[in-house]
Formats: sequence, C-alpha cells, structure tokens
Amino acid sequence: MAAVRTSNGSKCQVAPDYKMRIAADDQCNDNGFNARKEELRAIRLMTLQKRLGLPNYQWLQAMVFAIEEINRNPDLLPNITLGFRIYDSCLISQRSLDGTFWALTGPGQTVPNYRCRENRALAGMVGDAGSSCSIAMARILGLYRLPQISYLSSSPILSDRKQFPSFFRTIPSDDFQSRGLAQLLIHFGWTWVGLLAEDNDYGQQGVQILEKELQKAGACVAFSESILTSRADRNAFHIVKMIKTSTAKAIVIYSTYAGLTPVVDEIVKQNVTGKIWIASESWSTFPLISAEKHSEIFRGTIGFAMHIGEMPGFEKHLNNVRPSQFFDDDLLSAFWEKAFGCKWLHVKRLMALVDNETQQCTGEEKLDQLHNGYNDVNNLRVAYSTYNAVYAIAFALQHLLSHRQGQGLTLLGDSVDINDLTPWQLLRYVKKVNFHNKVGEKIFFDQNGDIPAQYDIVNWQLDPAGNVKYVRVGSYDSRAYQGQVFLINTTAIQWSAGQSQIPASVCSPSCSPGFRKIAIEGKPVCCFLCVQCPQGEISNQTDSVACYECSWDSWPNEKKDSCTPKMMEFLSFKEALGAVLAAICILCSLFTVAILGLFIYYRKTPIVKANNQSLSFLLLISLALCFLCSLVFIGYPTPETCLFRQAAFGITFAFCVSCILAKTMMVVIAFNATKPNSDFRRWVGPRLSYISISICTSIQVLLCASWLSLSRPFSEYNLHSQPGKIIVECNEGSPIAFWCMLGYLGILATISFIVAFLARKLPDSFNEAQFITFSMLAFLSVWLSFIPAYLSTRGKYMVAMEIFAILSSTFSLVSCIFLPKCYIILLRPENNSKEYLMGRKKAL
Repeated sequence: MAAVRTSNGSKCQVAPDYKMRIAADDQCNDNGFNARKEELRAIRLMTLQKRLGLPNYQWLQAMVFAIEEINRNPDLLPNITLGFRIYDSCLISQRSLDGTFWALTGPGQTVPNYRCRENRALAGMVGDAGSSCSIAMARILGLYRLPQISYLSSSPILSDRKQFPSFFRTIPSDDFQSRGLAQLLIHFGWTWVGLLAEDNDYGQQGVQILEKELQKAGACVAFSESILTSRADRNAFHIVKMIKTSTAKAIVIYSTYAGLTPVVDEIVKQNVTGKIWIASESWSTFPLISAEKHSEIFRGTIGFAMHIGEMPGFEKHLNNVRPSQFFDDDLLSAFWEKAFGCKWLHVKRLMALVDNETQQCTGEEKLDQLHNGYNDVNNLRVAYSTYNAVYAIAFALQHLLSHRQGQGLTLLGDSVDINDLTPWQLLRYVKKVNFHNKVGEKIFFDQNGDIPAQYDIVNWQLDPAGNVKYVRVGSYDSRAYQGQVFLINTTAIQWSAGQSQIPASVCSPSCSPGFRKIAIEGKPVCCFLCVQCPQGEISNQTDSVACYECSWDSWPNEKKDSCTPKMMEFLSFKEALGAVLAAICILCSLFTVAILGLFIYYRKTPIVKANNQSLSFLLLISLALCFLCSLVFIGYPTPETCLFRQAAFGITFAFCVSCILAKTMMVVIAFNATKPNSDFRRWVGPRLSYISISICTSIQVLLCASWLSLSRPFSEYNLHSQPGKIIVECNEGSPIAFWCMLGYLGILATISFIVAFLARKLPDSFNEAQFITFSMLAFLSVWLSFIPAYLSTRGKYMVAMEIFAILSSTFSLVSCIFLPKCYIILLRPENNSKEYLMGRKKAL
C-alpha cells in the first residue's frame, strides 16, 4: 500500500530529483528502514529479493509513473507536488494496520489521534492489494474519513458504505465477477461444478455469491473445498484428491495466486488431467501459475481478468528506472538483483563464503533488454488499476482546491494552503470523481465506491514455443446494453488436450427432446434419469422437466420431439379400398339394371309373367337403389351426407324387403287361390302387393323421419379411437334410432324368410318361394354377422364393413331370386313355357 502526500510548491521550480522522495518502509523485518550498516542492509536486500515479484514491482512503478505525470501536468494540481510513502504489508492484516497507523501518526510508536511527523498533508491511501488487508485498513481509515482507494481488493463486503464509508476501488466488486462466472458456466452448459476457494474474505464471499447464482440457474455444486491458508501445504493433497475423484469436469478456483501455488504444484504432481479450469481474476493472468511446468495441464484454462488498459509512456518509464536515482531505495535495489541475477557489492561481501561466482550489480544494466513480468506492457491490468487510483485522488484534490479557492478560503500567496485540509473534505470530492483518463476511459465511482464492472474473459493458449498466452475471447461489461453485458467468442477458445468440441461437465447426460427428467431420490437436481414422454405427449427442449400434449389436431412424431398434423381418415374415393367398393357398387347396380332391361324385354314370356312382373320390376329397381346408396358412404362425411345416408339405406332396403315379402305372399295366395271354394281368390291381384309394400315401407319412413327430426346424425372428428389419427365420421345422433331402423329391416327379412320357408315345398315346377328362402337366409346371415364386425371396427373400416354388408346382402338377393330366371331366359329358352311352369313338361 502507499500513502499519497501533498506539499505546496511551484512545479516549475522544483527539480525532478527532489520533487518526490520514495521511502520504502518495510514492516516484514524487525530491522528499521534507516539501518546504516552494510551487513544489515545486505540481509535486508536478500529478504526483499526472495519475496519480491517482478509484476508487483511493476504495480509500484505504475503509481510512481502516475504521480510523475501529475506533477508534470501544469493543468492538474498546479503548484502542488504529490509524493508518497510505500509500506509492504506482506499481505498480512496486522502489518496493514501497522502501516496504516504509521501513515496516520508517523513512524515509531503508534499514537492514535496524533500526527508526529513532518507537516505534509496526507491526501489518501492507495491499497491494499488483498481484501482482508483492505478491510482491516478501511475500518481504521473510515473513522478518520480518510479516502482509501484499493487497486486489487474485490471483496463484496467492501461495498457496504455503513461499515466502510471512505473506501473506494478501481477494480470491480466480486459480486459482478461471481455473476459473470455463473453466466460463463451456464453458457457452456456446465451444470455439475466443483468449487475451490481460499479461506479468506476474497475466496469465501466470492464463492458464496457464485453458488447462489448457480442455484438460480439450475446448476449444482459437486463439491466445495477451502484452501487452508493456515497450513503451509494449503491442504493440497486432500483438495487434489477430491478434484481427481469427482465426476465434475469444470472446476472454479476462487483464490489468490499466493494461496493457489501449492495446490497447483500438487495438481501437476498427481497429473490431474481432463479438467476444465475456471479462474478468478486474481490468478487468471498470473505468470507463476502459468509457468512452463504447469502449462500442459492448465492449457485451455478460461477465466475472468481485470480489464486491460493502456498507459502511454509507461514502458519508457519502466526501462528508465535506475538505482542511481534513489540510492536508498531498498525495494529498487532488491528488484535490480532479482531482475539481473546480480548482487550489490555489500551483499557479495556478506555472501563471499557462500557464492563467489555471482555477478556484481553496477546499476548500469539495461532494463529494456529484459523480457519479463516487469516490463511487459501488453497486459496492463493491475498496473492500470493502480494508475487510475492515483489519478482519482489527484482529480478529487483538484476539485476540492478549485472549490475552496473559488470561495476565497485560506490562501497563501497565489495558492491554496492544503495543509489545513481535513480528510472528510476530500472524501466528499472523491465520491464525485468523474474524469476521462489519458486513453479516454471514463472513471467514476458509484454510491458504493465501486467502478463499473469491466472484465476481459481470457483463455490460456500455448504458442508454438510452448509458452502460455492470455488470449482475450470475450468480455463482461456492466455498462453495456442489455444482452451485450456478457459476450464470448466460443470459436476462439482452445480447450485442453486440443479438443474441438466444448467439453461437458454434467452429473447426468442431457435428456434429448422427446424425453423428460426424473429426479433421483437423494441426489441433487442435476442428477436425473431420462424417461421417454408418454403416448400423445412431446418435449421439444433439451432437459425438459415435463412433457406436453399436442393440440387436438396434431400428434407426436416418432421421436416425440414435435407435433405433426394428425392424418384425417375417412373412406375416400381416391384410395384403393374406396375406389374398389365404389366400382363394385356401380357395376352391381348396372348389372341389376341390365337384368331389369332383360325382364322388360322378355316381359311377355311365361317365366316373367308367372312371377308377378310388376313386383319383379319394383324389386329390381329397389335392388339397384340399394347398390347405389352405398356410394353415399364413400367420401368426406359432410353434414348433408351424414344426415341422409343411413336414412337412404334404411328406406331403400325396407322397400326392397317389402317387395320380397309381397312376392312371397303372392306365391302363397296364388297357390291357395287355385283350390276349389278358396277364400283367397278375392286377394289375388296387384292391389294387395302395393298396399303391403306401401305399409311396410311407410313404417321405415316414419322411423327415419322421427330420427332425423329428434336426433339427427352429424359429422364429427373422432380423436380417441385411433391414436395419431383424426377419424372423420358420422355420428348417428341416436344409436337407439339406428338400431331400431336396422331392427325393423331384420323383422321384415325374418317374416319374409318364414313365409318363404313355409311355401318352399309347394307343388310347382318353378317354385319361387325356394329361391326367396335362400335369398333371405343369405340376407339374414350377412346382417347377423355384420353386427359384431361393425361394433369391433373403427374409422373407415367400419364404413367399409357396412358397405360390404349392403353389397353382399343385396347381391345375394339378386343372385338367388333373379339369376335362375335369367339362366332360363338366356340359356334354356325351351323351358320358358307355360307347360314347364305348370309342371306338364319336364325340364330339358
């Protein structure tokens, strides 16, 4: 962390070498900063060199670079010189508190509420890096209302203004990062996830938010483990064993690079492969984690990283740093040793007995010849955040001083006396900071002291040399329009082991469309079984929790993933069955008409006269109509055809059977009328036949008229008889009326059969009663077998069954009654004589 201080003075008069003084107050060593002995300083440098990271020193130089820019800028804080003092907290909260009190009260013994140091205004604190350290600092600085701006602390708890009223940061809150990581996991369909978090505020709070977001999205946590910072090995063996045995492929690691290093080493040691590593911003771009020994296992890692920024002139500043500028800067001396692998003279003297081959540092080595984490300006993330933090304090000071000068408050010559400024006054303006930095990015804080969330989504990819590159494959920007906040280019991602497809991390394979999920008792919701949708239902989405019925006019396809229109079924003229039946109807009707024509042509012959030719003509006409009425049953069942087809069938058949009954009665009456003194003589004649036909047919007409007037048939869609089909059929309206109509035909046929049966043995050479008996027997047999067949069929086959019954029963009447007569007329004309009919002549 660093304390930014101010002092009055014209920028034009202050020489660069004296404008700032860097004081590196290291608290991790019991020896004070001002130790003068070379031996003690050599030990100090050795200690600093071991723990100093090159990227960390770049962050420090980012603050130095920002302050130098501000001090050179005549338009920003004119006549005010910014300086700073650096404290190394070693990422330990106690050290952070010590440094905070040193900055507030001065070095030496801590005396709260007193300032025992030179008279220079403390403008604000930049830091700390770790969230735990920043929380400890913020509780103290909040009492003083002293502005604190962290460049790397991202814990969501720091957004609580009641607890931390003076805390700000130039890195987004982990609240946004956790939501973004959840979106990332759901985007790739990783619903079975392992969580690994450091046991500090950063890790635990971040992973808690992530877990809630995953639960909202329907994902599940396979395991959640903590990296124990209290243990030197971070409990690495247990953690890696859990990762290795878990079925979860996607592993989210919410940790700092320092806490994660032992775990990463153990992962490499146990050769854990086939996992998808998801990194939080704290380690997603850290070079030590992506070192060569880790690169093969961790290639394909995808994670969130701080937004990369630009700092014009920063590379030149980094390469121009020289120890000669700040001779007493131990941090710079330690950095120089680590960067160039050399030792300063006093250090070499101390280590003479240990190592005499180490090169001596001269201070003239060229930094621009190095290529390491220090002077790499292609990935300025934390450094950029530090740069913006310093500028935020500078602009707040600018606005404060401009405001006070405008009000005419305390003035010293031409400038404002900044030494009498109180922290709470500056805090007010830090809250209102709103400026554009040198690259045009807008910097401001919201009501919680946070900047808008802006992350880069990076993917670890290996270059041809085997080095890890952090390739930007997406972004998360809370300032973007809805739908553009989370963007990712999946095709740009390189997965581990060179996979081309997105790897899966699920507890159970996805249920494809046509199936639904069934929960497994005792298991998380992400673990389930896939069961096919029941009959008549579909699911058209992956991992559907329920199946849905299709609309009334559609039906599931074979895969049960979509509804297809139901096939409408009716006996059509266009299909083979309908066409054949229609052809038979027409041919049989023409055949009957041909017989009628034959009988009319031979109407004067004895065989036609002897069988009551008028009744024969009527019977042939009715039989032709019976054949033709079958055509009404074929085709689309319209309301009109449904209304009349059963009535037409019933009336024509009643008329037909009535004619047969009349013929049978006339045979019996004619035979008995020939007996002497017979009373049947007065009944012989056509009048009785017509009366009986009229009466019998009228009864059927009355039945059908009552049926059509009270409960008429209608066309309907039958959706239930055959799955997947819409049967277009005629609803009979009243089943009782239908069976009454059919039953009446049965009564007429039965009476005709009985009468014909009793007259079958009348002494006559050509006894028509015998043929009528056979015809009625065939007629009754057909209709008796029709009833169970009719009741057991559905759809067009039920209609076809009725047509077949009509055709077969009608044809049995034609063949039994008229074909024998046609045979005699056409083939045995010699038997077509009165003598043959009277029995006086034997058949030839």
